[in-house]
Amino acid sequence: MPVPGGRGLVARSLLREDAYRAIRDAIVDGTLAPGERLVDADLVEWLGVSRTPVREALARLEQAGLVQTKPGRYTMVSPLDVRAARNAQSVTAAMHELAVREALPDLSATELDAMRSANARFADALHRGDADAAIAADDDFHGVLVTASANDALREVLERYTPVLRRLERLRFSSLSGRDSVAQHEQIIALCEAGDVDAAAAANRANWQTLAALIDSLDGGGPTASS
Repeated sequence: MPVPGGRGLVARSLLREDAYRAIRDAIVDGTLAPGERLVDADLVEWLGVSRTPVREALARLEQAGLVQTKPGRYTMVSPLDVRAARNAQSVTAAMHELAVREALPDLSATELDAMRSANARFADALHRGDADAAIAADDDFHGVLVTASANDALREVLERYTPVLRRLERLRFSSLSGRDSVAQHEQIIALCEAGDVDAAAAANRANWQTLAALIDSLDGGGPTASS
């Protein structure tokens, strides 16, 4: 298995969470491609950890649908799965609607400014055609509301399902055609600032539902969109 360059990426003293996130991110950004075999020894050398956190990370990634394992035979990066992506999209959209409902009553001016800043970075990244930077800024934008919701269960659900969607965006497209999302983000900010919980929640859910076009394109080559 061709692993990324460098050795000892994760310090030996750090917990298995670091190994999980490193492998997950390599799958999401396409460094580890669909169908690629994952060999424990290679991952151990790359991350600089023992086999135990690697195996625990792979077990978690299998639960998230990013890894497939045949005991005693192989472990590999899961192929792209349209049905799984649709399921993840539905759950993720619902969770982001809930995030608004739980965050908005106490959302501060500082948090609104953080959303504006993230959206500005998102727009700039799209203009430059930098998909990774756009996705990171989009994560930051929605992350303000997720953090403000103070709902650990909601955060755990998104931690599991969002990588499936981000993986599709990065693997299928070299640039994002998500400029409509800049305006959608601005609308979400305006509705949050106005204190309109129902409208803001619906707008946030609709923003994530635009990913349906990207998922449909896997079947028929249709248009793409970003949250």
